[in-house]
Amino acid sequence: MAAGAAAAALAFLNQESRARAGGVGGLRVPAPVTMDSFFFGCELSGHTRSFTFKVEEEEDTEHMLALNMLCLTEGAKDECNVVEVVARDHDNQEIAVPVANLRLSCQPMLSLDDFQLQPPVTFRLKSGSGPVRITGRHRIVCVNNDLSEESEDDESEEGEVKLCGILPAKKHRGRP
Repeated sequence: MAAGAAAAALAFLNQESRARAGGVGGLRVPAPVTMDSFFFGCELSGHTRSFTFKVEEEEDTEHMLALNMLCLTEGAKDECNVVEVVARDHDNQEIAVPVANLRLSCQPMLSLDDFQLQPPVTFRLKSGSGPVRITGRHRIVCVNNDLSEESEDDESEEGEVKLCGILPAKKHRGRP
């Protein structure tokens, strides 16, 4: 499932980069896309009731937080621990949604199967004393639309074979 989501994100971003890239002679050249993934983790408790995950805005870079699991850790009491996520909806309005209700005796952990959120995201321990551990991955997708730098690099490198795009076949009159 995670590989499928990553492939879908890359396919979408590849389409976006093709639509944005100028190309030469009417041919669209896809911009290079790079994807990085880093482990993410935080802990909510009676001492630290909230955690905000935020990133610096960068041009041509998309950040995504994919949550894997929420679990009670050592020292948790048998009480309801409600974890709430505060993020932005499609209208860019702040929205708070409870995503887990963990209890040591019946549900000490919850798998979120790469539940994806776009930063900034705040996690709050709405009730209970925790500690609740939140784990996931921070994904960064970069689209490099600056094709002028690439063409200068290609011209400066000698001995490298340049590949041309595929052109349509020429039509010959009188031949089938």
